[in-house]
Amino acid sequence: MSIVKRVSYKSKWYLPGILSGMGLTFSKMIKNILSPKKMLTLNYPEEKYEYSPRFKGNHVLTVKKDGSLRCTACMLCATNCPAQCIKITAAEHEDPTVEKYPISYEIDILRCVFCGYCEEACPVDAIRMGPEWQTPALNGGQFNYDIQRLAYRANLKGGIQSRLDDNERHKAGI
Repeated sequence: MSIVKRVSYKSKWYLPGILSGMGLTFSKMIKNILSPKKMLTLNYPEEKYEYSPRFKGNHVLTVKKDGSLRCTACMLCATNCPAQCIKITAAEHEDPTVEKYPISYEIDILRCVFCGYCEEACPVDAIRMGPEWQTPALNGGQFNYDIQRLAYRANLKGGIQSRLDDNERHKAGI
């Protein structure tokens, strides 16, 4: 059984709804003009919101103490990524103690959902979600971040070192 509601005479007119919405907007505008200290607005370029230390922003590839990438090209981050935005190309390393390393590591930031699964999946603390959240660019091609942008961008000051110590890992047999 379906019940058909009859449209009331008042709801046929758009003008009362429009006027009530404009009245609410006007009252908020007057309140903000008269008491600007109580506004919930930041003057963005001059004032910036401080996020908590747990904030997950742009991706960062960590480096070892010698400045090389921590990534071992195990592909776990790319496998766990729900947006499939991580592309890794691996190659054999010249050093016989190192099995492989990434010659190409790219993240398409426009496809990324910033879920943090790549960070959780990485067994060697190679990728992290950093505190940066501003990603300005002029076109879509500049949102494909490569190794240089992920690990060695200027505001990282030479790269972020991993929390894992290489000496302790070799002693533990990892």
